[in-house]
Amino acid sequence: MNIIYLLIGAAAGFAAAWFIAKSKFIGLKGLSIDESDQLKKELVDLNSELRIKEDRFNMLHENILELKNKLNDKESQLLIHQKNLVAKESDLRHLTERLTENKKEVDELQAKFRIEFENLANKILEEKTGKFTEQNKKNLDEILNPLKDRIQQFERRVEETHKKDIEDRASIQERIKNLVETSNQISEDAKNLTRALKGDSKAQGNWGELILENILEKSGLVKDREYFVQQSFKDDAGSRFQPDVVIKFPDNRNIIIDSKVSLTAYERFVAAESHEQQEKALSDHIISVKNHIKELSEKKYQDLVDINSLDFVMMFLPIEPAFLIAIQREQELWNFAYKKGIILISPTNLIAVLKMVSNFWEQDRQNKNVLEIARQSGALYDKFLGFVNDLQDIEKKIDGAKQAHQNAMKKLSTGKDNLVGKVERIKKLGAKTEKELPEDLFED
Repeated sequence: MNIIYLLIGAAAGFAAAWFIAKSKFIGLKGLSIDESDQLKKELVDLNSELRIKEDRFNMLHENILELKNKLNDKESQLLIHQKNLVAKESDLRHLTERLTENKKEVDELQAKFRIEFENLANKILEEKTGKFTEQNKKNLDEILNPLKDRIQQFERRVEETHKKDIEDRASIQERIKNLVETSNQISEDAKNLTRALKGDSKAQGNWGELILENILEKSGLVKDREYFVQQSFKDDAGSRFQPDVVIKFPDNRNIIIDSKVSLTAYERFVAAESHEQQEKALSDHIISVKNHIKELSEKKYQDLVDINSLDFVMMFLPIEPAFLIAIQREQELWNFAYKKGIILISPTNLIAVLKMVSNFWEQDRQNKNVLEIARQSGALYDKFLGFVNDLQDIEKKIDGAKQAHQNAMKKLSTGKDNLVGKVERIKKLGAKTEKELPEDLFED
């Protein structure tokens, strides 16, 4: 706004000068010829200078309009980000509601399973065994206690899964917060760009790697578990390679990311005062990006056996405007890189890629939890089946004991020529006794 006021003041000043010159010109008739010529020359110079200032004013006015348009674009992008954030928060609420419903269903299934199991156990015990002796109760406890422990382990596992889901929900909230903070950090990094522009190539490279690592730290991925920084590899010839970042996938495949900073030509493009200077600097900037693409492609990171990489390498350009201006000007730049096994990414693209990788890891962990629950459920079923078989064995042994008891009773009192009848006949023959056999031993 101060520039506009300055330009308006300058224009007003030149207008005043023009009117003064015009007044002088009106009084030329009272001057000598030399003085008249001198004033005319001054008037011509003033008119020329005024036209130059008017051209400069028009150019600055166009630049201001362009800056306003860019500001409007940024405001539109901010509005889109805000809408996306609202959508994420809505998804989170839906996920929370769904998680609550799932927890309620699990609790109901646990209660139903426990009641049905107790009813089944009670029914088997009531129908098949009757009243157990203390020894039988002890044996049954030895069978039931391990099963009880397994049920408790299963309940703990379900509770741990529920707790893990709650933690994952909190993690999603934290990641949304991190995405917002990352966007703010990118804006802050743009403010530090001036200092980076003044450094040498090594300093610029370090700055790009720092931006890359800052985004990784806020992505939700864990360093040295899901991504690795400056990891060393060797090819068949023994040459050493050290990519900036290796991101690991759940299927043991990897993505390589290498940061490349092209600042020198871009700085000249930003600082250019004429259209010709801008065109020259922009052309040099695109050439610099292409050279980085060729240089990275020649390293052939994806061909290293130990790295198990995908068929491409990601080249990270930490300055979003530098990335966008190159893609817009050179529309075939992305295809040029892709044909060489390189994919160009900016901070915004990288955040989306890392979010996708984080989701892959989260899905992998959930799948493993489901498999573990299924495995333990199968083990619980097998244990329950063993318990039923043991009860059936107890039933057979009880039936066998009953049969042996009946056979003994036949020999004792109920069968033909039993022992009770014989001893009673001996008593009747005159054997002296002091006690009598119980009456229930005699057949009616």
